[in-house]
Amino acid sequence: MKFNLNMFLTTSSIFCFSRSMAFQSFTSSNAAAFARRTVASTSSSLSRGCHRLYASKATSFDDGEGPFYITTPIYYVNDKPHIGHAYTSVACDVLARFMRLSGRDVMFLSGTDEHGQKVEASAQKLGIPTQDFVDGVSVNFRDLLELMNVSNDQFIRTTDSDHKAAVQHMWDKLIEKGAIYLGAYEGWYSVRDECYYNESELVDGKAPTGAEVEWVTKEPSYFFKLSEYEDKLLQFYEENPEFIAPQSRRNEVLAFVKGGLRDLSVSRTSFKWGVPVPGDDDHVMYVWIDALANYISALGYPDEEAGSKFEKFWPASVHIVGKDILRFHAVYWPAFLMAADLPLPKRLFAHGWWTKEGEKISKSLGNVIDPVDLVEKYGVDQTRFFLMSEVTFGSDGDFSDEKLIQKVNTNLANELGNLCQRTLSMVFKNCGKTVPAEIGEYAEEDKALLKKAKDLKEEASEHIANQRINKYAESCISLVWEANKYIDEMAPWALKKTDPERMATVLYVILETLRHISIVYQPLIPSSANAILDQLTVPESERTFAHLESSPIKFGSPISKPQGVFPRIEMEVPQIA
Repeated sequence: MKFNLNMFLTTSSIFCFSRSMAFQSFTSSNAAAFARRTVASTSSSLSRGCHRLYASKATSFDDGEGPFYITTPIYYVNDKPHIGHAYTSVACDVLARFMRLSGRDVMFLSGTDEHGQKVEASAQKLGIPTQDFVDGVSVNFRDLLELMNVSNDQFIRTTDSDHKAAVQHMWDKLIEKGAIYLGAYEGWYSVRDECYYNESELVDGKAPTGAEVEWVTKEPSYFFKLSEYEDKLLQFYEENPEFIAPQSRRNEVLAFVKGGLRDLSVSRTSFKWGVPVPGDDDHVMYVWIDALANYISALGYPDEEAGSKFEKFWPASVHIVGKDILRFHAVYWPAFLMAADLPLPKRLFAHGWWTKEGEKISKSLGNVIDPVDLVEKYGVDQTRFFLMSEVTFGSDGDFSDEKLIQKVNTNLANELGNLCQRTLSMVFKNCGKTVPAEIGEYAEEDKALLKKAKDLKEEASEHIANQRINKYAESCISLVWEANKYIDEMAPWALKKTDPERMATVLYVILETLRHISIVYQPLIPSSANAILDQLTVPESERTFAHLESSPIKFGSPISKPQGVFPRIEMEVPQIA
């Protein structure tokens, strides 16, 4: 049975009626005809009519439709970037790209934290001005984002004049509200963590992170009245149970706050590299009150007027941080915002740490993982894929070159890459170097695979909305596996002589499945997914989620000779002397 344009128009007229009706119309006896494209205006109106269908998934903390503001922590510039920085940045990039493809207005912020005692000491050790030091190291982090193909909209530095002015305005607001007072600090302080610790928190004389601590003796300091926010924070956590994720991190924060909060020292006089306290140049602000304010200074705070960037994007949709800085974001930051009468972020997600072959990563062990080295050895998308798919996002993960090679070779080279190569090669050789011009009626097996392809975005959206990035990757991997199973069972190579029309139908079903896979895979492996879409002849203007069902691959589109997208990574075999 052949299909014509009139049948397509009949089908498309009811396509947007509902999700169930959309699929029903797509898998009826004239389903394949749906792939025929009508004039541009019809396609455009169909896309607009279905746009709501492709909004991101709504949750208790996000409506799934409005502006989406996501942030990395700003990275501390005392040393060069490592795998943890790459991990956080890529995770945020995946979420940001997914939301853009869903049609949302996204603001994605990253940057560098350039003040504090540790930074000043690092510059002094090198014998260079502190500003020159931070200028050089900040570039390394900006270069890392570019290397990892991270699509941040803005890169903020805490040495920016606009940021410093915003922080000083917030300080004045806290003074005005009576939330800050002058006193003196005495206690344990970790320069590495830029954090104060109680005696009870020390482990074998060190900070819980393993960092060295030093005793600060009666240093004048301004204090933030954190103790007054214990009950308010606990009430906020109770009323917003999904504010902190995953659950294990929420439990940590609850235990910490219930253990009692003490007023927080928020200024120092023993060093000068920081934002000066307004009206008291002897003091510079504690690095965290400075650093945390970047999330609002980047939006133009204190401009809160209607139509401002702040009004549009604040409160943040999600802050992504490492578990080592959870306390600052889950306790101090909400308390500062409460005191300043500013809205609190909607979500805070703290991910885990990486170990290497079972060992903690540290300079002393010489096992620090340089993301630049990973990209040079394995490729950008391959590195992104491994970091995001290897472990549950939120838990700790263990890195080894063997694990990366095995996962990339299995899921990308062998499964996705091979599926693309053999399908496109068959189309190129057996269909006149074009997408099949005509196909037959869909069999039940075809409909089943196309339904799974159609359902992929919805499944992925559910995972992304809850920051289950590894589960999103697993959904894509699973559909690739189903497509490989389908092509093996349908054996289009055997149909060439016995049933050419059936061969063409099977190949078209796989092409359409690959289109869905590649569009949904774009946030994770953007360059590779787009390379596949190029070979599938999908126009760049039709690669958003709104086009998943409205813009199937055109029959008869010419294709070029297929090129491999994922070369296998060869394991280095140790030489035996």
